[in-house]
Amino acid sequence: MKFYNSIGPNPRVVTMFMAEKGIEIPTVAVDLRGGENRRAPYNADVNPAGQTPALELDNGTTIAEITAICEYLEERFPDPVLIGATAEERANTRMWTRRVDLKICEPLTNGFRYAEGLAFFEPRMRVLPEAAAGLKALAQDGVKWLDALIAGRDFIAGDTLTLADIVLFAFLDFGVSVGQPLDPANANILRWYERVKARPSASAG
Repeated sequence: MKFYNSIGPNPRVVTMFMAEKGIEIPTVAVDLRGGENRRAPYNADVNPAGQTPALELDNGTTIAEITAICEYLEERFPDPVLIGATAEERANTRMWTRRVDLKICEPLTNGFRYAEGLAFFEPRMRVLPEAAAGLKALAQDGVKWLDALIAGRDFIAGDTLTLADIVLFAFLDFGVSVGQPLDPANANILRWYERVKARPSASAG
């Protein structure tokens, strides 16, 4: 296998996921700042969406999208379990992963793209700078919503770390670095954030 890596929260999700599982896959660095992902051979041979990361399998098939990559790796390397050992556990992890993605990660990321990242992204995609402030507020609303729901538990989907925690941590940590800090009023999220940040996988890659 071959892992196409770059800067950004999306590749970091897979990097953390692999680190939690103790998986080492040969890596190819993709120059995101230089636009390597938006031109051939990457967008012709690896991922036509021009995004990172991507995982090339031994048979030459390429998988993109972070949840699809992590689902594949979970099936290939089931120990330790990060998505679920039963149908119910997997459904629960997928539910929480989808919730944090929709309510927090997507608005946080687009809020950055349309504001602090505008000069970088404007030549590459449609941007809506007028929406930036509202998207950032939506992300903060999502964090506040989640803060109440995780009271009394160590991780988002239950008692152990799952893909939902990895996804949210990678994006919140990115947000902290680009002007979307964590609100100290969300004490449950802050405790959770520090707990995940202390794991060796948070420093992987």
